[in-house]
Amino acid sequence: MLSSRLGVLMSAALLAACASTPLPPWPTHPSSSSKDAAATRPQAPVSTGRVVPPPLGTSRGQVETAPVADSPLQSRDIGQEAPAADLPYSPAVAARFPAPDVRYDTPGLEPGRRSFSTNAEIADWLHALAGSSRRPTLTELITMGTSQRGVPIHALVITQASGTDAVALDNSKRPTILLIGQQHGDEPAGAEALMVLARELSQGLLEPMLQRINVIVVPRANPDGAQAGQRVTANGVDMNRDHLLLNTPEAQALAKLVSKYRPMAVIDSHEYTVIGRYLQKFNAIQRYDALLQHATTVNEPEFVTKAATQWYLEPMRKALGDQQLTADWYYTTSTNPNDRTLSMGGAQPDTGRNVNGLKNAVSLLVETRGVGIGRTDIQRRVHTQVTAITSALQTTAERASDLQQVRSFVNRDISSQACRGNVAIEAVQTPEKREVVMLDPNTGADVAQQFDWNSSLHLRTQKTRPRPCGYWLSAHASAAAERLEMLGVQVMRVAEPGNVLADTYSENSRQTMDRPDVRGTAADSAPIVRVGVTPMRGSIDIPEGSYYVPLNQPLANLVVAALEPDTQSSFFANRIIDDLGSVARIMAIPSLVFDDND
Repeated sequence: MLSSRLGVLMSAALLAACASTPLPPWPTHPSSSSKDAAATRPQAPVSTGRVVPPPLGTSRGQVETAPVADSPLQSRDIGQEAPAADLPYSPAVAARFPAPDVRYDTPGLEPGRRSFSTNAEIADWLHALAGSSRRPTLTELITMGTSQRGVPIHALVITQASGTDAVALDNSKRPTILLIGQQHGDEPAGAEALMVLARELSQGLLEPMLQRINVIVVPRANPDGAQAGQRVTANGVDMNRDHLLLNTPEAQALAKLVSKYRPMAVIDSHEYTVIGRYLQKFNAIQRYDALLQHATTVNEPEFVTKAATQWYLEPMRKALGDQQLTADWYYTTSTNPNDRTLSMGGAQPDTGRNVNGLKNAVSLLVETRGVGIGRTDIQRRVHTQVTAITSALQTTAERASDLQQVRSFVNRDISSQACRGNVAIEAVQTPEKREVVMLDPNTGADVAQQFDWNSSLHLRTQKTRPRPCGYWLSAHASAAAERLEMLGVQVMRVAEPGNVLADTYSENSRQTMDRPDVRGTAADSAPIVRVGVTPMRGSIDIPEGSYYVPLNQPLANLVVAALEPDTQSSFFANRIIDDLGSVARIMAIPSLVFDDND
């Protein structure tokens, strides 16, 4: 059982030894100020044949949208959906997933429709919401960036703060929650659900939550992939493995949004494969309506993980159960037909889930059944997303002040650890055995099987090093400095030459390989460089125009993930830094002069 407190206050001697920040009490119930959120929490009326929350379906009028012109992007318009999947299961399996009592009404969910909402329809929907809000609620449609094929990537800011800019949201003292949909273009239920939620937050049942929280909604993060009906972006990169490297404009757009608004919670909406590999390997079909997972990567803050599990996932599972929807931990299996192992979402700091966790946000993955089954059960899939995400919104409202306290503590604690103790460099999943229930493809009956299971809940640390005070980057590593700044990291430019105590990296081995992933290999265009290194201590000269990245900042653990070269996700392994001599670990507080604008 998890402790009911963030931690016991340490003795003065222990605090002096580790120089960490004193731990605040861990609230087992919402704080007194958060309890006020109960008054603003939507209360569903009791009525037969309806579900919570009632107005999230046909009980509200549909947002008016303008006629949609044909898209100029011709790869395959989402309005011309691929042929329906030939589902290899019986009516008995289909009977396990009845439609919900409520129906949702986005353009892509209209009766008789063969396609999901197009990029233009989503843009029209968001424009209509942004133009129809009334005080105290404010909405603003932001163009976060542009996809590789020139499609705008939109975010809708919904708030009752004094304004919709980042400063106004920060001054409101309300936590901001970011909702992201369709990073993978062939996973449409998240986008449809977020369109519904954007409407209900801006002008519907969920609007009272805005007295406690700010919300940013990104219904479709990968518009090119959605238009083509494919998982990856236009250049073949899986953007959900690109949140540390930021090689795609789509991942860069999300990184800049997160850096600007600093959300305390991020919900990443996906769908998972139902048949495919599971039928081929196990002669079974996926059973669960939702698969859930919080951030699980090396150096993830302990108390952010506690908040994710106790405050978010436990109520979310209950909310799903109350709607007769099933849930389990997220898992997948590799594309290798001979590999019968199931793996939770990975431990690498490259996914949105893990990178946002290293930004000290509660970061959750919500996956619904969907990949490979076309429009089958689409109302149930959207209902599952709406139910899970509404629970996350309610938690954020009820725990508003508690989340502020955790964020403040974690930011100060991480910043205080610079130059002290050790830091984990790399960790891997733990092999276990676990029983998982799937469905018989003919009878629809539950089939429980024991599987080899790679758990991300208990990571095994593979490598640690003394925690540096910061990192030095040569002037030639400007691309790395730019990516770090996009991630929200403070990077300082050296104005005058100096000398510092540092660990440089001596290379012991080198191997070129594909970047491994829990699904097999990450979709990427270039192999990675895996090196073995030995840190070598000594004084180094620091030239003018080079960079210093201090670790006495809240995103220090993200910096470690990017700059330690001998991990598969690092900037060096992925060729953003092309020379080991362009990075060093600074082992004493440097006496350097930096540019004023830093």
